[in-house]
Amino acid sequence: MRILVTGGAGFIGSNFVRLELARHDDEVVVLDKLTYAGNPANLREFEQNPRYSFILGDIADAEVVATAMDGIDAVVNFAAESHVDRSIIDPGAFITTDVQGVYILLEAARRQQIERFLHVSTDEVYGEVPNGSVSEDAPLRPRSPYAASKAGGDLLVYAYFVTYGLPTLVSRGSNTFGPYQYPEKLIPVMITEALDGRSVPVYGRGQQVRDWLAVEDHCSAIDHILRHGAVGEAYNVGGGNEYQNLDVVERILDALGRPRSLISYVPDRPGHDIRYSVDSTKLFQLGWMRAHTFDEALDATVRWYVENDGWWRPLKEDRDYRAYFQRNYEARGEQGPGARGQGLGLTKPRLPTPDPRPPGGRSWP
Repeated sequence: MRILVTGGAGFIGSNFVRLELARHDDEVVVLDKLTYAGNPANLREFEQNPRYSFILGDIADAEVVATAMDGIDAVVNFAAESHVDRSIIDPGAFITTDVQGVYILLEAARRQQIERFLHVSTDEVYGEVPNGSVSEDAPLRPRSPYAASKAGGDLLVYAYFVTYGLPTLVSRGSNTFGPYQYPEKLIPVMITEALDGRSVPVYGRGQQVRDWLAVEDHCSAIDHILRHGAVGEAYNVGGGNEYQNLDVVERILDALGRPRSLISYVPDRPGHDIRYSVDSTKLFQLGWMRAHTFDEALDATVRWYVENDGWWRPLKEDRDYRAYFQRNYEARGEQGPGARGQGLGLTKPRLPTPDPRPPGGRSWP
């Protein structure tokens, strides 16, 4: 196949490109706007690969999308504004990309008579799940602007299947982590702040439960759905690793040999869902299985950030990133109770930079 991967310079998208080029003989065309979370360095290793090409452009630009779609057999749409915290600050950008952009992709795919259109979504479209696990036929009850925009995209994709017969698929993955994740999500924020000896911000008391999924497993699931899924269907992709956020943060600090006293509690964000949990039985019945345990994937992720500070440090030193971090964590902490002591000190190193080797004489996996 000739596959168009939108958002392919981002975290999950670039890992998917890596998997596709290694596992199959397909040609991969990446379309990416290169926003703050899209990084050309994520794909640099493929620049000389004759089966890889890159197009700079926005999925909300119909002309660019039409050009990118020419000669394409399948589309995998990763392109999205994808961070809940940023959606609270600026919801409009999420509607533009996650709803309008999906509409433009669907229209182009319909004209091009694409063989498969896989829309990569999120478990957050179901809203919080206090008990049990939700299957794909559960109602969509998003509770943040991000989740609502993704749910809007999901519904458009299904409508194009029903109305126009476009062969669509939807995947809904749980919290994904691994190499190349932009340092605004929980795990890379904790790792990179702790590596610099800074306080690590935890919302509320850190009791929110998330189901953690290794990015390699998420990408293999998307590949499996693309090739074997039934058109018109949605498939949940769960990690089977439910932990409170605080548990994950403590594991990271322990792995780095950093004290748990680095944890600073900040006032919770508005509408913070207490728990997500999806039932992946439908995907298992399709023949997919996970290949990584949480512990081994987390260790490998910590190791990657330790060994690749040349990738993440320039991102965190960017002025826009620091402004976002200050607004989202430091200013929030100053406005209410929850932080330990007088202020968070989130921008001030509290400990020397640690030895990059793991503690206790262990060797990285």
